[in-house]
Amino acid sequence: MSATDDLLVEAERLAAELEGTDPPTLLDVRWRLAGAPGRDDYLAGHLPGAVFVDLDTALCGAPGPAGRHPLPEPVALEAALRAAGVRTGHPVVVYDGGDGMSAARAWWTLRWAGHRPVRLLHGGYPAWTAAGLPVSTDQPAPRPGDVTVRPGALPVLDAAAAARLAAGDGVLIDVRAAPRYRGEHEPIDPVAGHIPGAVNLPAPEYVAEGRFPAAEALRDRFVAAGVAAEAPVGAYCGSGVTAAQAVFALHLAGRPDAALYVGSWSNWVADPDRPVATEPTPDRSDA
Repeated sequence: MSATDDLLVEAERLAAELEGTDPPTLLDVRWRLAGAPGRDDYLAGHLPGAVFVDLDTALCGAPGPAGRHPLPEPVALEAALRAAGVRTGHPVVVYDGGDGMSAARAWWTLRWAGHRPVRLLHGGYPAWTAAGLPVSTDQPAPRPGDVTVRPGALPVLDAAAAARLAAGDGVLIDVRAAPRYRGEHEPIDPVAGHIPGAVNLPAPEYVAEGRFPAAEALRDRFVAAGVAAEAPVGAYCGSGVTAAQAVFALHLAGRPDAALYVGSWSNWVADPDRPVATEPTPDRSDA
């Protein structure tokens, strides 16, 4: 099994697995930062057997100084995953509306919680329907799972650790759009700019419409941003969702040590004493 097989599954292959005697557990994690709730999409049609899991309320903690999408309480996360039918050691596949962001955050959360056999449906729900595969409006009642949440299986950055990476202990990637990074535009958080020393690599530069390029292309793109093989690397965004997608891409590129700053910019600016930068991205290409 390749690293990609361990992380991604294509729609046709998933369809075949679902026909087996012990199919993977399907979690529908469709989500929008603004607009109609993802549950509405789920009710309109979903993969047969999929259970809806809400990113905001089940996979993240309550918004506050720790960020808009902080880590969940382990007990609450365990209860939500068990209610969705997640079983110890049993494969899980997560999918979203196609951009790969909320699915990547769900993937990251399960792996952080110690549940390794979880993959992302490449291309999400649109890839499934584009392949002509069946959808359902039934709402299954899964047998309760028995998964045990063991936090810490993936590395996490707090504000201090993120600052050290950005200052030269490694590379800290800001995956927000360039105008937000430069402080020219900030539609969500109360302060514009970025963590001093962070490099800007907007998400569309390494993933397009939820589709990831080959591992070699990803490695080249991250190297061009200054991610050296021997240097620690971490990622942040506005609230730790798009950055989880960056961590997923780094895993595909062979960097399973990549760390997520879960609180991201929404946590950073919660402390007015933390510095804010607006200068262009540092050149780390020869680092």
